[in-house]
Amino acid sequence: MKEDYYEILGVSKGASAADIKKAYRKKAIEFHPDKNPGDAKAEEMFKKAAEAYEVLSDPNKRAKYDQYGHAAFEGGGFGGGGMNMDDIFSQFGDIFGSAFGGGFSGFGGFGGGGQRRVKGSNLRIRVRLTLDEVANGVEKKVKVRRKVQADGVTYKTCSTCNGSGQMTKITNTILGRMQTSTTCSTCGGAGQIIDNRPVGADAQGLTVKEETVSIKIPPGVEEGMQLKVSGKGNGAPGNGVPGDLLVAIETVEHETLKREGDNLHYDLYISFSEAVLGSSKEIDAVGGKVRIKLEPGIQSGKILRLRGKGIASINGYGSGDLLVHVNVWTPKELNKEQRDFFERMANDENFVPKPEKSEKSFFEKVKDMFS
Repeated sequence: MKEDYYEILGVSKGASAADIKKAYRKKAIEFHPDKNPGDAKAEEMFKKAAEAYEVLSDPNKRAKYDQYGHAAFEGGGFGGGGMNMDDIFSQFGDIFGSAFGGGFSGFGGFGGGGQRRVKGSNLRIRVRLTLDEVANGVEKKVKVRRKVQADGVTYKTCSTCNGSGQMTKITNTILGRMQTSTTCSTCGGAGQIIDNRPVGADAQGLTVKEETVSIKIPPGVEEGMQLKVSGKGNGAPGNGVPGDLLVAIETVEHETLKREGDNLHYDLYISFSEAVLGSSKEIDAVGGKVRIKLEPGIQSGKILRLRGKGIASINGYGSGDLLVHVNVWTPKELNKEQRDFFERMANDENFVPKPEKSEKSFFEKVKDMFS
C-alpha cells in the first residue's frame, strides 16, 4: 500500500500551498543525491517526496487525491507515480534554490561522467471525446508539431564544462565541505554544443516537424483529466531526451444521458395511460438503444436501474449503472369524453384503493395531478 502523501511531506491535510512547498524543499534537500551519494534509501525517499509534491502542489490533483486517495491516479497514467530523476529536476529543480544550485552531479540516469541529460519541453493538446468514446475507450490519432533534431546536425563537447553539463563549486562550511552544482551556462546542461547546424535548424540544432501521434485513451476518463504520452514532446539537443505530450481530456455533452461518476442518468417521460397499462420503451444508452419494460401501475418518480450499462471505472472496478427516471406526463387539457372517463373512475369504489393511514386516496391523487 502506498504511503500517504501528506505523511511523506510531514504536513497536515489542511496545509497551505506555501507550507507544502516549504516541507517538500526540506525533504528534497535532506535526501538530495549530492548529500547522499550511493544511498538507495535516500534516493527512494527523494523520489517519494517529489511524487507527493507533484500531486499536492497542484490544486486539481490535490482535490482528486483528497477525495479518492491513490486510486485517483491508477490505471490511466494520471498524476503522481513513476517519477524519475529527469522528471524531478526538470519540473522542480528551482525548488532547491541556492542549496544545490538547481542541479546535481554524479547520479545515475543522467549519463556518464556526471553529465546531466537535458530534457525537451512538454507539449500540451486537448482531445474531445463523445460519451461512447469515454465509455468504451478509444485510440485517437492526432497531428502534433514538435521539435526534433535536424538531419545532418552534429555536436561537440562543451569546452566550458568539459562535457559534464555542470559547473561544480566546493565551499567550506561549519558542517564541512559542501559541493554545489549549477547548470553550465554555455551548453545549458547538455554537455555538448552545436558543431554543424543545417539550414532551417535553430540554435540548438532542432527543427519543427509535423507528426501523427497515436493516443490510447482508457475507458472511464473524465473532463479535465490529463494523460501523458512519454517522449512525444519537443526534442532536446545532443544526447537529451524528448519531453512528453500532455493530453487534456474534454468531453462532449450527450443529448439525453447525464453522467454522474460511473453512473448515467436518463429522464423517461410517459403518458398517464402508459403508466396505468404498462408499456415497452426504447431509450438511449452507450453504444446504442436498449428496450425496457414498464410494469402496469408504475409510479412517477420510479427509478429503474440497468446494471452495468453505465461507464467503465477508470480503476478497473467494473462499470456503473444506467438509472432511468420515470416521469408521468399529465395532460393539461381534456375533452369531454376523457373527463367523463376519469370522473367515472373517481366514483368507482372498486377502482379506488383504500388509503393507508395518512396516504391520499386515488381520487385525491388524480385531482392533484389535474389541478
